Amino acid sequence: MAAILGEAARRIDLRAQRDRLIASPRFRRWAAAFPFTRPIARRRTRALFDLCAGFVYSQVLLACVQLRVFDILADGPQTVDALAARFGIPLDRTQRLLLAAASLKLLARRRDGRFGLGPLGAAMVGNAAVSAMVLHHRELYADLSDPVGLLQGRDATGLSRYWAYSGNPDAAGLGRGEVADYTALMAASQPLVADEVLAAYRIDRHRCLLDVGGGDGSFLQAAAVRAPGLQLMLFDLPPVAEQARARLTAAGLTGRFQVAGGDFLAESLPGGADIVSLVRVIHDHDNPAALAILRAARRALPPGGTLLLAEPMAGTPGAEPIGDAYFGFYLLAMGRGRARTQAELVALLHAARFSSVRRVPTHTPLLVSVLVAEASGGTSVNDS
Repeated sequence: MAAILGEAARRIDLRAQRDRLIASPRFRRWAAAFPFTRPIARRRTRALFDLCAGFVYSQVLLACVQLRVFDILADGPQTVDALAARFGIPLDRTQRLLLAAASLKLLARRRDGRFGLGPLGAAMVGNAAVSAMVLHHRELYADLSDPVGLLQGRDATGLSRYWAYSGNPDAAGLGRGEVADYTALMAASQPLVADEVLAAYRIDRHRCLLDVGGGDGSFLQAAAVRAPGLQLMLFDLPPVAEQARARLTAAGLTGRFQVAGGDFLAESLPGGADIVSLVRVIHDHDNPAALAILRAARRALPPGGTLLLAEPMAGTPGAEPIGDAYFGFYLLAMGRGRARTQAELVALLHAARFSSVRRVPTHTPLLVSVLVAEASGGTSVNDS
């Protein structure tokens, strides 16, 4: 034990020495000039500058989305003059935007001077989910204009008003207009998430799926395609549930679904399903509410029933800033909730009397990760 503690202390001391060295202006000048350290110094300088300039980059993307640049160039490269006339923006300013977008790999400048799609811009074509999020982020950026004030507890953020149920003790009494915008945003991004989740977990092994906080029914509709024999249930706030009923009816699923409206923090969930899904729900809530939702799901399931929990997770290798930086501050501005690590979610699941928790790999864990648990009193945990 003494040897282990000694090794840990040496590592801490080495890190402290490294940090002091990097903080030294003299060392930084040397590192930038010395051939073997110059590439590292340049990468770190670029990374630090990107942090400073990140907001500007995001606004270049926002301008492109607002002007429909990617959809326009999907038909082929165009000249600056043609695009300036189409946008109604002066020629020099149009060129400034196009050059900025090209530097970010959103666009690419051709040899003849025209501009076409770059690799990132091509990925935006027809991508309603990402475009909707880019437009929505105007609310987030406004709330983050004073990050210290936000951390100190400034009230009445734009996101807390946008997500009308956040912190609302009478969430079940919200009107259709109060839930329309956020429901539409979730519906726009749901196809990407649903594809990831349903590709990772075979839903057709189940008889009946209850989607809690299921929004307008987009996830249930996708599940119905994957499993033609699956019965469908949805629980969400009354005005949201009405939109789900209309969507599922229009999709020709009459006779296969039941929709119930209510507040899952105050009311019991309907029984009868052998699997309950919580897709991007738990991270919207602080621990007491998250535990209450999981316990409600446990009560709605028979012994041996399945819980499917899908959301972005903190600590995901290669995507650490997504959980702790992006969702950390997004949910702070929203007024409640946080991204959790797998270990934190497993602890909540155990406290809610779920067992045999396992992680199911997804193609894009940056977007969503999946935990599957069994409704029983055990405590075993398996990773896969």
